[in-house]
Amino acid sequence: MNVFLAGIIQGSKVEAEIHPQGWRDPIRELLLRHLPDAEVYCHYSEHPNSITYELPEIRATFDEGIRRARACDVLVAFLPSASMGTAIEMVEAARGGAVVLTVTPMSANWVVRAYSDRVFADVAGLEAFLAGEDLGALVAARPPAAAGPGGGSLHGASPAP
Repeated sequence: MNVFLAGIIQGSKVEAEIHPQGWRDPIRELLLRHLPDAEVYCHYSEHPNSITYELPEIRATFDEGIRRARACDVLVAFLPSASMGTAIEMVEAARGGAVVLTVTPMSANWVVRAYSDRVFADVAGLEAFLAGEDLGALVAARPPAAAGPGGGSLHGASPAP
């Protein structure tokens, strides 16, 4: 299983700075604990200095992340607040046929509602879900990649409150 770890980096910060990234290792560890055969990819870990990139490298790095999100089986999004990049990754992962699991307090957000298969208020909720057997069933039930634009209606499951 190919898992893409997505989440806020710069968010709505005006300056060239990033949000704390300490959430990444704990989520990666719980994914590997519950999905020991998973290949977990974290785009930020591959590009920790991306905030310093210039435009050609920014575009290439962003495009690579979108391509990887679109090709994953499961995308786990961590959104303590809004993130344009993560929103795009979520949409593209869903269009590619991935299961999208989102950890966020923003359960009313349209992107979260439209493109998440499950929404968790906190990491503990995600871990409880991963400890169960529901993820395998969700992955198995996914239709093939959505065809063309507007593939956002491919979710049969309602996001969890």
